[in-house]
Amino acid sequence: MVPKSGANDSKTPPIVSLISGGVAGGIEAAASYPFEFAKTRVQLRSQKGIPTPRNPFLVVSQVYRQEGIRALYKGCGALVVGSIAKDGVRFLFFDSIKNAFADPETGTLSPLRNLLAGMTAGVVASIIAVTPTERIKTALIDDARTEKRFRSGLHATRIIYQENGIIGLYRGLAGTTLKQASATAFRMGTYNTLKDFEVARDIPQTTATNFVNGAVAGTVTTLCTQPFDVIKTRSQSAKGTSTVEAVKSVLIDYGVRGFWRGTTMRLGRTVFSGGILFTSYEAVAAILNPMFVKVHHKLDIDA
Repeated sequence: MVPKSGANDSKTPPIVSLISGGVAGGIEAAASYPFEFAKTRVQLRSQKGIPTPRNPFLVVSQVYRQEGIRALYKGCGALVVGSIAKDGVRFLFFDSIKNAFADPETGTLSPLRNLLAGMTAGVVASIIAVTPTERIKTALIDDARTEKRFRSGLHATRIIYQENGIIGLYRGLAGTTLKQASATAFRMGTYNTLKDFEVARDIPQTTATNFVNGAVAGTVTTLCTQPFDVIKTRSQSAKGTSTVEAVKSVLIDYGVRGFWRGTTMRLGRTVFSGGILFTSYEAVAAILNPMFVKVHHKLDIDA
């Protein structure tokens, strides 16, 4: 049986997955950061007598008026660096798993295998890159509204390490890993299931198609994983706390509904960022794939 046109006839080289994912992650993080900033502010414990608005635009406008435009990008550098590493690793592992277990005739994975591949990629990314960079980003955002001890991402990293060692930088590892495993499973699993469905029916993979698929994947991801995101944020505040203590604090402050606090803000970001992430990845991969195919072909000839 001949594979359908557009199926995964040629496997994506690991270096292409790594570079494309890293570039896409950096673009997505920088473009959508104000939403991430607002979402994080809402999930952190409110200061006494100063309730945090639930509307993301009110949060952004309030911070802009009181602290200036630079405050909206507090922690952005840490997130961009982390996203480059995170998405490079996520796409590398996901594509590697997909290449290994895809149907040899169609080049696709079943929906369940798509989810499992995404989950594995999320766990690896959390341990290698996400937890420490998210810790710094969250600590910077929290510190900016309270003690204002941290001058920059590097300064925050040094202070946290001096005070708590490597454990301080990995505060919230359990919550972050749960979030990343589930988020990557749903985001990449949903996107690739939609893509495989379209390819099997010869639906052209255009920029618009990639963006819509990414936006749908972002929506599914947010609704399914929001509690893990809230727990992670509480764990990684400026002072830091354990995952169990974070869960207790959310229940004390807001009850069970508190685990979905910031959903609207995160949804606004993930719909937008999901479209950007996968569109950027496909665009960069489309440029790099032919280059590496030529190099690989030349090496085969020389050999």
